[in-house]
Amino acid sequence: MSKKFYITTPIYYPSASPHLGHAYCTTLCDILARSKRMRGYETFFLTGLDEHGEKIQKNAEAKGVTPQEFVDGVAKTFLSLWDAMKIDNQGFIRTTDDYHVATVQKIFSKMLEKGDIYLSSYSGWYCVHEESYWTETQVGEEHLCPECGRPVEKKDEPAYFYRCSSYAEDLLKFYDTHPLFIVPESRKNEMVNTFIKPGLQDLCVTRTSFDWGIPVKEAPGHVVYVWLDALTNYITALGYLQDDDSNFQKFWQDPESEIVHVIGADITRFHTIYWPMFLDSLGLRKPDRVFVHGLMMMKDGKMSKSRGNTISAYPLIERYGVDAVRYYLAAEIPFGENGVFTPEQFVMRVNQDLANNLGNLLNRTVSMIGKYYEGKIPDFACGVNPTDHELEALVEKTVAAYEAHTDDLNPTAAALDVMELVSRANKYIEETAPWALAKDESKQAELASVMAHLAHVLYVAGKLLSPILVTKSDKLFAQLGLTSEEASYEDLKKFGKLNGHIVNKGEQLFPRLDNEKEVAAIAEMMAAPKEKAAA
Repeated sequence: MSKKFYITTPIYYPSASPHLGHAYCTTLCDILARSKRMRGYETFFLTGLDEHGEKIQKNAEAKGVTPQEFVDGVAKTFLSLWDAMKIDNQGFIRTTDDYHVATVQKIFSKMLEKGDIYLSSYSGWYCVHEESYWTETQVGEEHLCPECGRPVEKKDEPAYFYRCSSYAEDLLKFYDTHPLFIVPESRKNEMVNTFIKPGLQDLCVTRTSFDWGIPVKEAPGHVVYVWLDALTNYITALGYLQDDDSNFQKFWQDPESEIVHVIGADITRFHTIYWPMFLDSLGLRKPDRVFVHGLMMMKDGKMSKSRGNTISAYPLIERYGVDAVRYYLAAEIPFGENGVFTPEQFVMRVNQDLANNLGNLLNRTVSMIGKYYEGKIPDFACGVNPTDHELEALVEKTVAAYEAHTDDLNPTAAALDVMELVSRANKYIEETAPWALAKDESKQAELASVMAHLAHVLYVAGKLLSPILVTKSDKLFAQLGLTSEEASYEDLKKFGKLNGHIVNKGEQLFPRLDNEKEVAAIAEMMAAPKEKAAA
């Protein structure tokens, strides 16, 4: 039975065009999906858009278009960005898709028939921006949303509710028996102490004050409220309750499949409290992990269109290449923590890691093999030089650590470990001094060993970084005389894999950047973010 891996981003709210913050989450998930696939996992990577709700309807009205026309336009900008970032997703769901609409109606009917949904009425404070209801105590005397600080509206309308009270105790038991379900653990403590133990209220799951949503068949005038609509995308996209449910059976029902949701902190409550309860109601398994990633921020706070402090990915890609942008996103901010985008750190990462470290090692190695061996990689021999065993052991340690880090959803640590291996190989050159060995006839075995070891380190680094460096890794392999198809993951510990291959010196993988010039160029991008129109 093949190993399976299902990873999802949140489905983004298309109220405006995406920025680098959206690209951050999606790119990191893409890197994890590619890493698993490289290791032999059958992988399904899903992303998409949450297109219903009152906020969308109001935005469309302000633009003088229909809600469908509005979301169609914004959807193109997301797809354009994913294409530019080289995102290799297997699914892209829009909650306006016909199959999703039909399946959500079936899900609502199943829950209603089971008695987990009941008709009542709602009177309370509602935040259009957050799509959330709040109590009098939560909004305070000033009647402001506790999440975003915007004014809330008093709502009185008939509505259907989900019986959260029926599942709260079971959910707490599930948390206890599945300690890795919510990562980081601090988020679990927040859910338990802030929302569940004080007394979890039943969840409003329909609205009647607007009509841009999925109609409830059993109750004309009601539309399914955003969270029951949005959260179920993770199973409707796989074919749940549809004629072809093969992906659902493979990636959700198979107990050997690993299911991971990656989300932002602001939607933790919905994914770790309500979503498990919905799955219980449907008699389905829960995901293995809900991973709460940190935010990519600017110096003045969270990256946001409404704050006017976003930066577009497009000018960065156009100037530095997609691989540099992807590497920065992976390496600079530890996945799960908040980080700040700065021009200085972007240029530093490209120069320090990609130009000075990886690019320099490739350039030096290929040049020396060309000079000393007419471009033919010599046969690998173990233990010829005193430090050979150390380098071989570090290769094996790096591969093992890479697997452990990616299994732990930590692509940042995985990437930086590979760079440590590359750094060690650059130091190995200084220790062995191949230019001196080349002048001594009695040292030719040592020289051949150095060249073979350096070539293999580059092979390992190129393969392990290939989920990040989606175009440059192939160019690295080409300089080692390999096609991307020949560069298999299974051969990473097969020393001697490159025996006899002919190197082909090409252009520098990552030319060194002029620090002052490029910092100024990025600062200008931040002052006036460049948007790209969708085709």
